[in-house]
Amino acid sequence: MIRSYGATAVRIHNIFADENGDTHFRDIDIDMIEHGPDGSTSGRLPATGIYFRTTPADWFFDWHPATRRQYVINLDAPNKITASDGETRIIGVGEIILIEDLHGKGHLSQAVGQMRRSVMIPID
Repeated sequence: MIRSYGATAVRIHNIFADENGDTHFRDIDIDMIEHGPDGSTSGRLPATGIYFRTTPADWFFDWHPATRRQYVINLDAPNKITASDGETRIIGVGEIILIEDLHGKGHLSQAVGQMRRSVMIPID
């Protein structure tokens, strides 16, 4: 008998720059490949460290490309990100975004009225 112990994927947000330097959002599914009584896990993903960050409730960061590829996980408040194609997403508490727009116009980032704690995980 095969028993299902949890989700088959974790969906994350991704912002990236196309060949013209315009930024866009897409969703990426991280597959869960190991399953057991304590839950499901993905395969190992590369990471080079971890940063903890706080941003004030009135934080606004004008158009900028990412300084590095990284995952950002919001711990206790959402934030709003706008891609150069005009799409805006609220990245909620506990949600993950993979930031990859290293060139081009970049994106806007801002708080939504709350101080926010987040984790940034750089990747190669």
